[in-house]
Amino acid sequence: MKQINDFEQQIAKFFGSQYAVATDCCTHAIELCLRLTKPKSVTCPIHTYLSVPMTFEKLGVPWHFYDIAWSDYYYIGNTNIIDAAVYWKQNSYIPNTFMCLSFQYKKHLNLGRGGMILLDKKDDYIALKKMSYDGRYGDSPWAEQNVDTLGYHYYMTPETAQLGTSKLKEIKDLLPRQWSFKDYPDISQMKVFKNVK
Repeated sequence: MKQINDFEQQIAKFFGSQYAVATDCCTHAIELCLRLTKPKSVTCPIHTYLSVPMTFEKLGVPWHFYDIAWSDYYYIGNTNIIDAAVYWKQNSYIPNTFMCLSFQYKKHLNLGRGGMILLDKKDDYIALKKMSYDGRYGDSPWAEQNVDTLGYHYYMTPETAQLGTSKLKEIKDLLPRQWSFKDYPDISQMKVFKNVK
């Protein structure tokens, strides 16, 4: 797990957060934050990626769409969870939030797949690490641990983390693309969401 821990520390340092938790994708990063914080209801921009509202449905969290002209990132309404999947800026972590990043193939740090949660509280860091990795924590074999947390098998592989460390050096000083709501269609008009008000 050294590769994962090293990559998490490098991303945390770049963005200026205290901690970072690597995941297999940004959608699962958002899901873990929702599971941790347990919001009673949330809101979702009409211009975003499909998996965000689908995650609300999966978790049974009451939600509805709202129209917002966002740029770089947006808050999931009624939470301190930020969908920062398309965001890349040094020292830009917003304190007291869970900022969820993506390393999907179109993103500035392109690893094909992967995500990260930026945060600043140690207890939340430990909880999210366990949740991402089948309830496990640390590097000892799982059979030697008395697992006390329900986990979701959303961890980043060491190979992906190693690739991230290598590519991070290459793209650190490259100017990232700026994304906004205009890069996404109005998903509230899609048939899958026809019953959402």
